[in-house]
Amino acid sequence: MPGRKQFDVNAVLDQAMRVFWQRGYADASLDALGSATGLGRGSLYGAFGNKDALFRKCLDHYSSIYGTQYERALAAYPGDPVRAVEAFFDVILTRIADPSVPTGCLIAQSAAQSPTLNEENGTRIRGLLDVQRRRVREALAGASADAQVLDELATFVVAVNQSLAVLSRARVPDAQLRSVASLACTTVADTLARATSKGLTRD
Repeated sequence: MPGRKQFDVNAVLDQAMRVFWQRGYADASLDALGSATGLGRGSLYGAFGNKDALFRKCLDHYSSIYGTQYERALAAYPGDPVRAVEAFFDVILTRIADPSVPTGCLIAQSAAQSPTLNEENGTRIRGLLDVQRRRVREALAGASADAQVLDELATFVVAVNQSLAVLSRARVPDAQLRSVASLACTTVADTLARATSKGLTRD
């Protein structure tokens, strides 16, 4: 419309996402969000609603970028769940090492601040963690192991992912993060091998 300032919604979401990612929800002030996006409060509210609504849109934006990468990695090795988990961690470690984005993970950062979030945003965070767990669980589905074992491994892999994000925020060196991820992959491989061995013994 004439007289209305035009802007790239995705570019604005990307900048706002980085503010939430770096500062956390509680410390992402409207002034900081406005400075990063180049929009005043009125424009932010008019385009996205209040801070809570903008935060949810940023979570979805983050998920659309990185969730898609995780999904591709986990689906790239059908029939080889250990290799799929390795690929998953490789994507995570590549993101952590990327100097162009904040350290850590927006979801991990937000989960740690759950007490400051309203119910809807807290539910959104839990939902995104559940989606991640389901993706990992699907990658493990072809393994010869009981469903309970696979469920537990999926939860374990997601927990390690969140731990890597927290450690990276504390500036733990990349070599140590990769060691953690490698040990996690070994744990997945060993657990699946034991489960398969037990299954063969019962047969």
